[in-house]
Amino acid sequence: MNEREFTTEGVLGNVMLLKDPSRFVYSPNYWQWFKHQKDHNLLPDEIKHCSTLLDLYIHLGVDVFSRNVYSDPEKYWFGGLCSVITDDFDVVENIGFSGKDKVIEKEYRSSKGSLNEKLIYLFNESTLVQNKFLISDFVNEFDIFKHFLACRKWRFDKEKYNKICSTVGEKGIVIAGEFFSPLKMLHFAMGPVNTVYFLMEYPEKAKQLIDLHEKAQLDCIKQTVEDGVKVIMAMDNLDTMFHPPDYVNEYSSSFYKKASEICHAYGAKFFIHACGQQKDNLRLISSYSVDGLEGVASPPLGDVMLDEAMGLTHENFIITGGISAMETRDLKTRDAIFRYVEALFRKMLPYKNRFIFSSSCNTSIDTSWETIKYFRDAWLEFRDMH
Repeated sequence: MNEREFTTEGVLGNVMLLKDPSRFVYSPNYWQWFKHQKDHNLLPDEIKHCSTLLDLYIHLGVDVFSRNVYSDPEKYWFGGLCSVITDDFDVVENIGFSGKDKVIEKEYRSSKGSLNEKLIYLFNESTLVQNKFLISDFVNEFDIFKHFLACRKWRFDKEKYNKICSTVGEKGIVIAGEFFSPLKMLHFAMGPVNTVYFLMEYPEKAKQLIDLHEKAQLDCIKQTVEDGVKVIMAMDNLDTMFHPPDYVNEYSSSFYKKASEICHAYGAKFFIHACGQQKDNLRLISSYSVDGLEGVASPPLGDVMLDEAMGLTHENFIITGGISAMETRDLKTRDAIFRYVEALFRKMLPYKNRFIFSSSCNTSIDTSWETIKYFRDAWLEFRDMH
């Protein structure tokens, strides 16, 4: 199939097409921050009228390049456009409370056995944590887990996506942040530590699981881009601590390459969500024809400067980032934030056509409203830099 051209107007569309956007694009991620302020009655008077994350973005006047405007942080860390289909498995979900914390217990019952997991939404931290992994014994639970993966598929909700896009309108691009690599699948199912043991001790069995997950994900990716989605994202939390280069090459490269190929065939872009250290993976990820990374952080939270990252990737590679928890914590005044943004934009000026000024990778719940406004104002001040 011949590749189609990406078609979206506006400054974000220009970045996706690697054209001069005329100004720096700014698309912060205030998903967790907004949820926390709203639930704890901490919203400043200026934004108390905002009932949704999109309302906040509109109030600030920023660009929308988001996988969060449709996602419920109490349900999962991402997603909301794809429903899970588990043939031969009945899913029983029980929701209870421990104080204000929401406890979500799921049991997956099939003709061959059952699996269960437990998630807790911590109210005071406005974050979801995994209390019990789906797989606790990868030796004895291998057969049922393999059956689970063979039965699990995803169905994209085109109607919901179109409705969200209609709400966002010309303000930006809705990302389908629904997907995850085979390596991340194992992290989700049994945790990063047990994943390492499993891959080392049972490589042949691991290959079976990896192939099942990859096929199901790629089928949904194809369905998603066939239905008109322009940007999709693998929510892998890519970090060399948990995704070292040899693991990426062995267990994720096939998925990344094929996902990129499918997206490009339909005129769409394929991104990966980054979190933490990226430097040792950049050339590798770039070689898979991936279109970009979301949320690259500079040291000390990351290990590569943004302009250096641009030099380590192909000339069409898009990077978002620039504001990590270190910047929102350490830059305490308007002048300090303005100096930081001006210096960053000067360094990124040669890469303006493939850079999105954004969060790396989230915004801390204790970030002040004044800090958020100072970053917005600094962007307005320097966005037309030439």
